[in-house]
Amino acid sequence: MRSNARTLRKNSTDVERILWSELRGNRLSGASFRRQVPIDNYIADFVCHAAKLVIELDGGQHFSNEGERADARRSAIIEANGFKVLRFSNLDVIENRTGVLETIAAAIAERAPTLTLARKRERGLEKPSS
Repeated sequence: MRSNARTLRKNSTDVERILWSELRGNRLSGASFRRQVPIDNYIADFVCHAAKLVIELDGGQHFSNEGERADARRSAIIEANGFKVLRFSNLDVIENRTGVLETIAAAIAERAPTLTLARKRERGLEKPSS
């Protein structure tokens, strides 16, 4: 699974690269995301462990009857591991990136409301202890 995840990271789709550019480096709500993460027998597109949130991007093959059934099984197993799954079509990411990011940010706020970036202490501004 790990080597397959590594291969998927190296060969990510254009839409995955677009969304990754918005999620990487704690850019969205201070949340740390990883990409192509094994969960049970599946590899999730993007995972925020602090919020127990999985983001899945769906291309055209996901919208057939069989694709929808497979996605429902996949989501059920991932959710059984304690994660919330958000699914977006590739077209959503391309045409409504702001809406997609707002939906993800709202899910992060709901599931990990105290999630913030670590602050670096500024030199000389700490108060001496009394």
